[in-house]
Amino acid sequence: MAQETPPRARHCAELLGSGPSIGDMVRPLAKLGETLARTLPDGLARLAGGEAPLVRIGIPAESTLAAMEEANAGLTAHSLMGLGPRRLPLLATFEAAPVLRLLDRAFGGRGEVPQPLPSVFPLSAQLLLARIEDAIAAALSAGLGGDPTHRVTALRRDTSLSELAPFAPAEPLLRIVLEIEEPAAQPWSLALALPLSTLAAALVVPRRQRRLAPRARPGPDGEPFASMPIEVTAVLVDMTLPFSRLSSLRPGDVLPVTVARSVPLKIDGRTIAAGTVGEVEDRVAVQLQNAF
Repeated sequence: MAQETPPRARHCAELLGSGPSIGDMVRPLAKLGETLARTLPDGLARLAGGEAPLVRIGIPAESTLAAMEEANAGLTAHSLMGLGPRRLPLLATFEAAPVLRLLDRAFGGRGEVPQPLPSVFPLSAQLLLARIEDAIAAALSAGLGGDPTHRVTALRRDTSLSELAPFAPAEPLLRIVLEIEEPAAQPWSLALALPLSTLAAALVVPRRQRRLAPRARPGPDGEPFASMPIEVTAVLVDMTLPFSRLSSLRPGDVLPVTVARSVPLKIDGRTIAAGTVGEVEDRVAVQLQNAF
């Protein structure tokens, strides 16, 4: 007599919970960005032999490969990188003008960009891109703990996203922009894009538990939170000066500053939003572009 196959165990979804979503990864990626702002400058300083630049991190924004390809204009380098032994994909994007400007400075120039832009990156720019990739990979590896399971390596590079094909066109991504400001040089930027599979493996996110009957909690529009005063700081200028320059400052001295395109809004030192500077009724204002 044949034995009946025992029924499979069925587990309660409320106990198992669910994995992280793209929205769950915004805050962990922003924290990784803050770490990159501290670990990346030393690596970038070695590229041009100058002082360590100031790195500003934008707010992570959701995107897809198809949207990035549609927004892509002109010559751009896309570098596919791999995380850990499984080489989980992440993408670094560099526009041509900042790379060529940095290349000119590396050869003793003033950071000029050839006009018109070339149709392809010259070999010298390819070598510089490889060095930038190594600096980013090292900073990411250090920011993720420095162990082999979170080591980031550069895999391949292309100027066409469709040829590189790092992810599926509609796969949800989180994209974060890094703005680099160097003394006596125009600021430049690069972008990192990570799919959910890479984000979940790289960043620790508390497991979400489903509740059968969640209790209503007071929101920011209700007491006791609504009347609490919160100090919000908009950082228009954040500059670095050597101590020798500070000690020689006198009334009437002029310090040239650069206002970043993305102005961070902070509460207690943490960035909660970013916007652009403008004017409303003869008063300086900040228009929010991104927020948690």
